[in-house]
Amino acid sequence: MTALKLVNLSLLILFPIAWFAPLMRAGLLPLFGLSKISVITGLQSLWGSDIFLAIVVAVFALVAPLLKTIALALVHWDVLTPRITPLLGFLGKLAMADIFLIALYITLAKGVGVGRLETAWGLYLFTACILTSLWVSWRTQRSAKAERAE
Repeated sequence: MTALKLVNLSLLILFPIAWFAPLMRAGLLPLFGLSKISVITGLQSLWGSDIFLAIVVAVFALVAPLLKTIALALVHWDVLTPRITPLLGFLGKLAMADIFLIALYITLAKGVGVGRLETAWGLYLFTACILTSLWVSWRTQRSAKAERAE
């Protein structure tokens, strides 16, 4: 369980890095430079044009993963009961929905062919954080079931 604690706590550092890291580089024409887009700059842009969508993306990208990571830490230190882990699985699925939205936007933008779009290292870091969080949640839930069975 100690390894799970360390991996989970590392997510508290890695998630904010992933939020500010470039997810993709986009440009209108191939001749001009590409602008870096991160979760935070995307939210800033959305806030100016569609506040509701900005709130939804903020919940998926920021709130759900952070709440889940903090709740898992509380379960690991026996502050919360392990019976909360199914709810944490739901929060993980909300966070994974954000990865789906980003992938959908990239696919649509590349399909239109008007500009240029390249994925950046932040997308991989953000995806790895979400998948690691899902894995930690799954292992925690499995450990809790094994302890109840004993």
